[in-house]
Amino acid sequence: MERSSDIADELVTAAVAGDRTAIEHLLAVIRPVVVRYCRARLGRTDRSWVAADDVAQEVLAAVFSALPGYRQQGKPFLAYVYGIAARKLVDAHRAAARRPAVPVADIPESVDGADGPPELVLRGELADRLGRLLDLLPEPQREVVIMRVALGFSAQETAAALGSTPGSVRVTQHRALARLRKAVAADLPA
Repeated sequence: MERSSDIADELVTAAVAGDRTAIEHLLAVIRPVVVRYCRARLGRTDRSWVAADDVAQEVLAAVFSALPGYRQQGKPFLAYVYGIAARKLVDAHRAAARRPAVPVADIPESVDGADGPPELVLRGELADRLGRLLDLLPEPQREVVIMRVALGFSAQETAAALGSTPGSVRVTQHRALARLRKAVAADLPA
């Protein structure tokens, strides 16, 4: 499978020109990256993976709709996709704030041998704590940490997605992790 940073300019150009095969291939290449990005941004809240997948689908639909008007501006195509994804995530957060979630009991079809209630509570507490820690970071640092740590992107892939340089990504990551270490150390009992 192609890595997201390997999106060829020829593929983007063909997709913008309306080549159906190129469009399908381009969307297939960016889909896993968009899904992981949306899950990383929404997965730490009380929303389900389904919500993150729904937002990812909206991002892909928006990319498809915007393709005819896309113009190369010296940034990687993936930076354009992340811009669309960021706006769709903001929309999802706003929509969720307008309609609070009402828990509904799910009845499983079969017995699940997965984690029990204590493990789920611990995992939820950990996710909440990680979310609060990430919220301490400025947006650029948070984006770099999510891409590098949660999504496993290389410095080069992250730089390409954000329209930056690998060196700048490494410096931003270093500063973000130092800030997180300081916050965790301040929170630990003496």
